Amino acid sequence: MNPRKIEKYLLKESKDKTLCFTLLDSQTTNLKSLPKLIKTIEKSKASAIFVGGSTISDQTEIETLVNHINKLTKLPVILFPGNISGVASNADAILFMSLLNSENPYFITGAQALGAITVKKLNMEALPTAYIIIGDGGGAGFIGRARGIPLDKPEIAGMYALAAEYMGMRFLYLESGSGVKNSIPINIISTVRKLYSGFLMVGGGIKDAPTAKKIAKTGVDAIIIGSVLETKNYKTALLKITKAIRS
Repeated sequence: MNPRKIEKYLLKESKDKTLCFTLLDSQTTNLKSLPKLIKTIEKSKASAIFVGGSTISDQTEIETLVNHINKLTKLPVILFPGNISGVASNADAILFMSLLNSENPYFITGAQALGAITVKKLNMEALPTAYIIIGDGGGAGFIGRARGIPLDKPEIAGMYALAAEYMGMRFLYLESGSGVKNSIPINIISTVRKLYSGFLMVGGGIKDAPTAKKIAKTGVDAIIIGSVLETKNYKTALLKITKAIRS
């Protein structure tokens, strides 16, 4: 594996444009409908597929899903782990994340220490990522015991983002949480973008094209679309969203 192969790919793809990543949940993705889903993802011109779990991921479950994805597409598959059980052997890379605003040290450095040796043995590319949860955080906030950044305090999100950069985290994922109704307020994203110069990703509650377009205009590097893929009209919705991002 070439050093930082996926990282270099993402940086090249995101030059002067905002990318779209799709997030597939290993616990809810139907393998029978996966071929149609992957075709839609490719048609939408998404740049990568994240694979994770909404609560406690099962390693075998994740590896099974990744195997099926690899047979259907050449898009990079990047793990989005919620715990050490989210480290699978057959992905192209992993978001090696630290949940910076968790009240539990386990999700800041503990799980990372436990999972590091496995990532090393698998010779998997690790993308050093700060994970910051905004608002109540939905399921991710509950599991990670996050002290969600208040929606009316963008400067606090900016402080965490700047700290992440100074600690050498080249990627940052701002998340409002799985299954939440609303996306992150634009002023929070804009504040973070002004302070953080690394690869900035935003996800959670992005369900329509106008919202995605507003977020893209802040200059983020990538927008993550997840729960939309679990709806009946995901084909139309995803294509509209990615078209808005590119425009």
